[in-house]
Amino acid sequence: MGRITVRRAMQRVTVGQPTQRRIDTLAAEEPLEIRIAGAPLAITMRTPGHDVELAAGFLVSEGVVGGAEDFRSAIHCGGPDGQVNEYNVLDVTLGPAAAPLPPGAARTFYTTSSCGMCGKTSIDAVRTVARHEVREDPVTVGAQQISEFPGRLRAQQRVFDKTGGLHAAALFDAATGELLVLREDVGRHNAVDKVIGWALLADRLPLRGTVLQVSGRASFELVQKAVMAAIPVLSAVSAPSSLAADLAEETGLTLIGFVRDDHMNVYTRADRVRD
Repeated sequence: MGRITVRRAMQRVTVGQPTQRRIDTLAAEEPLEIRIAGAPLAITMRTPGHDVELAAGFLVSEGVVGGAEDFRSAIHCGGPDGQVNEYNVLDVTLGPAAAPLPPGAARTFYTTSSCGMCGKTSIDAVRTVARHEVREDPVTVGAQQISEFPGRLRAQQRVFDKTGGLHAAALFDAATGELLVLREDVGRHNAVDKVIGWALLADRLPLRGTVLQVSGRASFELVQKAVMAAIPVLSAVSAPSSLAADLAEETGLTLIGFVRDDHMNVYTRADRVRD
């Protein structure tokens, strides 16, 4: 799988038995620097692959772009000081309708990614910046269908099968149950950005009538990304955070957690889940 996985020697220790030397397969993790017209914007640690989708989804999540016309092109380029192209720097060219970047944007994006925002201020910011509304989306989805999504997501995690070390996000059509796209990454937020980036590049935003299924917990950041892409339903295998639930309630997103076997917890907008 090329740069997606890395082979590494290790020692397998079992209590009471001889130590064994083996080769293990690890999920690759490398930095990606996202630039806009040559100017550094953000750095994220990611699993290489689908980098253009990752950058596109990140820019949607941050309110810089809202549709395919805002994202003109992207190209991998050399690192600083003319270093050899290791495909860890991606330069994006935006369309003329894209939102202008604020002064000091690189510092702002670094701060929000590493430290996070908190409380009512961040919820108000998402509500203000979001270009699409999820509250009025009339979508409904059956509980039985939702209960099947985690298993279907897990069945498609090819790299996880080899490494056991990747998160995944998948987008499903709520009406038909069709799996539209699935992406894996060492970062759960990156996996979601890759899904949203796929939709942007395919000119499918806003993502009304869809369900975003994630393999782990539902954080504030993941709810934010769903809202920015107008995904009305977010389903997680594990727990949501309190701020994630607050943002979901404020924006009208359906937030579902602990989706396991035949049960789930619906924290907001339960009217969209058909029994």
